[in-house]
Amino acid sequence: MKTKIQKVSRKTAKKKDPNRYPKGWNRRKVERVIAHYENQTDEEAIAEDEAAYNNPSFTMMQVPNELVPRVQKLISKRAG
Repeated sequence: MKTKIQKVSRKTAKKKDPNRYPKGWNRRKVERVIAHYENQTDEEAIAEDEAAYNNPSFTMMQVPNELVPRVQKLISKRAG
């Protein structure tokens, strides 16, 4: 009795990504963001942080750690 050996294509051999991403995101996009920050010099990171802090379109504020989950929930409700 002869048995057929099936060749498995690369697509079917890949494991499904167990992660869930926000709309518009995928594994490749996440990997690019990680690579950006891992390859950033200290000076570039500081400049990026300072630019974000000085952006007049956003407000930076201190929130006590125990209130962060409630603030996040409130913001997500308001954002839709």
